[in-house]
Amino acid sequence: MEWIKVFSAGEEARKKLTENKPQLLIVRGKAICLVMRDGVFYAVENKCSHNSEQLYKGVVNFLGEVVCPWHGYRFNIKTGREAGERSRDLITFPIKENDEGVFVAL
Repeated sequence: MEWIKVFSAGEEARKKLTENKPQLLIVRGKAICLVMRDGVFYAVENKCSHNSEQLYKGVVNFLGEVVCPWHGYRFNIKTGREAGERSRDLITFPIKENDEGVFVAL
């Protein structure tokens, strides 16, 4: 696992991201869906496991799930688990924040 810096500081990330709004993040050619919820960062793979729609185009609901814009499949942003167990769970990517910045692990 390699830690890759995606923001130079947590404050920078919090200014650039909107709470509960999925964002597309490309890290070393890999598309990641990044979500800030309650000031904490979460990262899951960007493609819905049902029909491959890009999840950054979806929304985050009150349960902390990213909702696919095509068919409404819901994935927990912390665990990647699909709520209805109708398709495989998403891959999650660890994120850490420290004095040097915000990092995602691949």
